[in-house]
Amino acid sequence: MPISHPLLALLAAAAVIGAPLAQARDDGRYANSPLKGWFESLRSKAGGPCCADADGTALDDVDWDTSDGHYRVRLMGEWIDVPNDAVITEPNRVGRTMVWPYYVNGRALIRCFMPGSMI
Repeated sequence: MPISHPLLALLAAAAVIGAPLAQARDDGRYANSPLKGWFESLRSKAGGPCCADADGTALDDVDWDTSDGHYRVRLMGEWIDVPNDAVITEPNRVGRTMVWPYYVNGRALIRCFMPGSMI
């Protein structure tokens, strides 16, 4: 759903930009979510767990795209190629695009990526 009020758009942009900077952890907010078990079951093709919804970052459509058949995401103002084995291929139950980044020496790497609808 598009955000029409300029202040709301600014707040949404700040939340998306600031989200990757915060250290993600499940603090219990999602304990009663009907999708909690599904999120926790997500695995990349490499076999690693993606972790929970609390560990993922929702992306706006302008912060992800495809190029030459591969996905890429924009985190902290930088475009990062998504490794093919990080793409979640099962149906997206939440509809929004999500990425599970991790950071090594200040560099963002992608653990898992789940494309959204781009509508």
